[in-house]
Amino acid sequence: MSPDVLTMPTKCPFADCRSVFPIELPVEDPKATRPVPGNCPSCLRNASFKPLAVIEKLERNLGKRSEHPLSSLAQLSVLVEDVRSLWNVGSIFRTADGAGFAQLFLSGITGCPPRKEIAKTSLGAEDHLDWQYFLSAVEIIPRLKAEGVLIVGLERNVQSIDLLEALKDHSLASPLCLIVGNEVTGLSVESLAMCDLICHLPMRGFKESLNVAVAFGIASYLIASDLLAESVSDGARTQGVNSI
Repeated sequence: MSPDVLTMPTKCPFADCRSVFPIELPVEDPKATRPVPGNCPSCLRNASFKPLAVIEKLERNLGKRSEHPLSSLAQLSVLVEDVRSLWNVGSIFRTADGAGFAQLFLSGITGCPPRKEIAKTSLGAEDHLDWQYFLSAVEIIPRLKAEGVLIVGLERNVQSIDLLEALKDHSLASPLCLIVGNEVTGLSVESLAMCDLICHLPMRGFKESLNVAVAFGIASYLIASDLLAESVSDGARTQGVNSI
């Protein structure tokens, strides 16, 4: 083993595997705040892995959801995957409410309400939106796809297309779930593999990316302006599609 890495046990995120095996973590990041990509030795699928101790801690969030969940899927939803900053999470809640995204799926290390840090930037938006926590994105994405939800990843890579071009070409349609990921590593490899489309925002300066909450804010309003009616009442915007 290299002196620059630590070996710790992890668990495969796929429900039909859940194999436990060792992974190597950088010494400078022993708490694995950044998921480690690799292949499960049992099912051979590519995924992002966290230490078993972190997974067991996150399992305490299983079952957490909004007090008054929607009875069906929203036309527009967002999956917040491994977003570490609670302030970013709160900002995403507030922006989702303003843009017309009525449903949020939180996964991985993404924090759940009630947290004072989330409330500081959400200003109570989490009390008016349907949200639910999942241990991994692979637990919710297949369910959404089975119900006909278009899965759109917000990330810049060799496969991504300009979000403005995707809207211009009418490549997006509701019901739609937008995925935003970790502030440093972006979307997990397993989420990217399950996306129907990967879109990016044009960056015209020196930096290659925006803060995740800012990026979601821009993308959510562009998408909602295109897919939702110009005048949408509170009741209409939360009108669901098929129940999951």
